[in-house]
Formats: sequence, structure tokens, C-alpha cells
Amino acid sequence: MGHENAGYRRLFSTDGITFGTGFPLTGANESPPDVDEEMRLAARAEAVGFDALWARDVPTYWPKFGDAGQTFDVWPWLTRVAARTDDIALGTASVVLTLRHPLHVAKAAASVDRLSDGRLVLGVATGDRDPEYPAFDVDPSDRGALFRESVAVLRSVWSDEFPVVDSQWGTLDGDLSVVPDPTTETLPLFPTGHARQTVEWIGDHGDGWLFYHLPEDTLDSYLADWRDAGGEKPFAMVVRAELADDHDAGPEPLHQGYCAGVEWFRDYFRRLDRTGVDHVLVSLENDDPERALSVFAEEVIERV
Repeated sequence: MGHENAGYRRLFSTDGITFGTGFPLTGANESPPDVDEEMRLAARAEAVGFDALWARDVPTYWPKFGDAGQTFDVWPWLTRVAARTDDIALGTASVVLTLRHPLHVAKAAASVDRLSDGRLVLGVATGDRDPEYPAFDVDPSDRGALFRESVAVLRSVWSDEFPVVDSQWGTLDGDLSVVPDPTTETLPLFPTGHARQTVEWIGDHGDGWLFYHLPEDTLDSYLADWRDAGGEKPFAMVVRAELADDHDAGPEPLHQGYCAGVEWFRDYFRRLDRTGVDHVLVSLENDDPERALSVFAEEVIERV
């Protein structure tokens, strides 16, 4: 289906919905997490049946936003995760293309892809922290165009041995090659949210669409639009999940998700599967992250 990349195939080669989770697995998102504990939990997530581990790209820490992601830069972080895992897909959620030179992104992503035996799937975005744009001397009004050009440069650099590219980012005249190559002709790119593009552009230029949590009554219309624009390309969605102590507890809304018992979550993800969601990035919110990973895998993943 769609792409030969091993990470992509792990997530989308079956008919049913697949499940990933995201760093920081320990919940520490304002200071550096315990690296050894994060790696132990990453291996645990793979062992209990999650299909992907997603790392966020947050260039700077803005206290007002209250979230520094997993703190460490996404490329060395995923390289370390690759060394501690075997087959699980490794995802970025998402690389801020407007704040990174595409040649650096192309080289770093292909390097992680090679070092992980082809497991990298790239969520890509335009960013969401206002002070970062002047910090990187980027005009926020240019984000849409910069994003499109960055995607074009990435595709050219990965697929052409000596690419010819002329963009806002710079010029390649066919004398230079960016190495290493990824394990496949190009890496799978998942624009995140609207990325200041039309759904039609995302369908034409993306290998899938990664979106934020959507209420079920809204999800139907988004998926209908996506199937018109992207055909059978996959749709992935973020869901924040807090497991209630009572397995029969009904849902209480959270930002980007719900607190509920495992019975409700089983029914919920079955509905998402029937609706056409192909992958969910589950952000587990619990005091005991290892237990939460195990309970979610046993009570939800294995039974959905």
C-alpha cells in the first residue's frame, strides 16, 4: 500500500486501525526527561504492541505555551530510540519545516531513516509558537509558501542524485548531492493540521494527513473531504487518553481527547476504525506510564 518505507508499512499495510504513542512517555514536558526511563518505556511500548513512537519538534521553550515537547532535538532523540527498539515505526509529530533549512532536514531525516532500517515517517508542520518566527527571522505570513517550497526541495533532494533546485531556501545547480539517501526513493510526508494549505494540496503532495483530535460529528466531514482529495492515502489523528480507574466509566472531555474507562475507549476506537481513521497517536495521561502502556495495550489495542 502506498509506500515501501518500513515504518509506513508497519502503520498502514493492514486494514485495521493502528496505534502509536508519543514522547515524553514519562510526562516531563517542561524540562529534560529521564533519558534512561524514556528509553525503557519506548522498548516497553514496542513490546506490548504499539506500532509507532512519535517525537515532537519544538525548537525553543516558550513558558507561556507551557510545553517543550520531549526537550531534546528530534533527530538525535529518534536515533537513540532506533538503537533501543527493533521494528516499531518512528515518527515526527511534527518537524517545523518553516524553521529548518530543507537540506538539513533532508540529510538528518535520511540519516535517521538509514540508522533505523527504514522506520521513519515524517509529520511536517508550519509551527504554532508565535515568538519563534522572529527568533528564526521568518515572516509568519510566508509560512505557507515556505512549507510548500520545503516539501518540493525535500522531494527533489531525496529522489534526484544531483538535484537542480531554485527556491527561497537557495540554489542547487546539479553539482551537489545530499547523502545519505533514504532507504526508499522518498520518505513518507504527513502534513499536520492544514499547514496553511488546501486539503487538495495535501492530497496531491502528502503521503497521508496527520490531524489533531476531532469530535466524531466533525470527523466524518473531514474524512469525506480527505477521501476526495487524497483517495486511499491514510488519515492519522491525535487522541489524548486518560484511563479512568473504573473500567466502565463514561467519557469526560479533555483537551485533544477524553478521560474514560477502557470499555468506552474500546468502543470509541472501533468507531474511529469504521469511520476510516487509519492510525491514532495516543497521548496517554496517567501517573504510572508503564502501567498505562500495558493496560491500554491489553484492554484496548488487543481487543479493537
